[in-house]
Amino acid sequence: MEPVRVGLVGAGPWAEMVHAPALAAGPHTTLSGVWARRPEAARSLADAHGAPSFERLEDLFAASEAVAFCVPPAVQAELGVRAARAGRALLLEKPLAADLDGARRLAGAIEEAGVASQMLFTFRYSAATAGFLDRARRIEPFGGHAANISGSLRGGPFATPWRLERGAVLDVGPHMIDLLDAALGRVVAVKAHGDPLGWVGLLLEHEGGAVSEASLSMAAEGEAPPSRVEVYGRLGNATLLGSELGDVFPEVVRQFAGTVRDGGGHPLDARHGLRMQEIIDDVERQLRAG
Repeated sequence: MEPVRVGLVGAGPWAEMVHAPALAAGPHTTLSGVWARRPEAARSLADAHGAPSFERLEDLFAASEAVAFCVPPAVQAELGVRAARAGRALLLEKPLAADLDGARRLAGAIEEAGVASQMLFTFRYSAATAGFLDRARRIEPFGGHAANISGSLRGGPFATPWRLERGAVLDVGPHMIDLLDAALGRVVAVKAHGDPLGWVGLLLEHEGGAVSEASLSMAAEGEAPPSRVEVYGRLGNATLLGSELGDVFPEVVRQFAGTVRDGGGHPLDARHGLRMQEIIDDVERQLRAG
């Protein structure tokens, strides 16, 4: 299979640490170029990987078969629509957008254009997660718990403006909800309490009768334990630790290249991202209402 030419939108810390190296490494993809709102950052990142940088987004599209996004959620929703309308496949970060309206517009543009899409729910690309979900299916699960606790809002590369404004629900919430959804059945209802910039607790109801809880915080002081998902059933239990995931990005890139060549069909597509966004929107509405 010929490597897929993937253009990168964004040149921040996550693009520098993860997206650009993974796309440039091959053999499934080549980095066809970088575009960012700060041209100097795009040039620096592109130069580091022997790729061109572009000052016009349309020129990046023209040089690429697919586009990977590493920008704030609101920007992804805006520019993702343009990429879809240009006929390019999309590798999208979670959350799909900053709000439900943006997510619906982007998912609608992708469907209307008929282009392939894939969401970067990083936990789901690990062999450890696949083993956890296989075990969860075999234990007749009835409940579970997830926790993702960190101090990311206190400083460092991920204390970015959108995270400092919206907090844990929009950032790590999709990961934990997605894993509980995959392990216990489709989430059909959620109750929420707390503060997105402090601590949020979720009570989830799943199709089939299972229930679960999730604890989310990015404001913890000191060293925090690894994220954790536990599922309990009539025939046993299953546990997944974030420290077990390993480097998932080679697998992300491999699967995305296959998604592009197949014309779509990945289970973690924009429609899945939209469903997670609908749950997040419900959570945030409840928290605003107190």
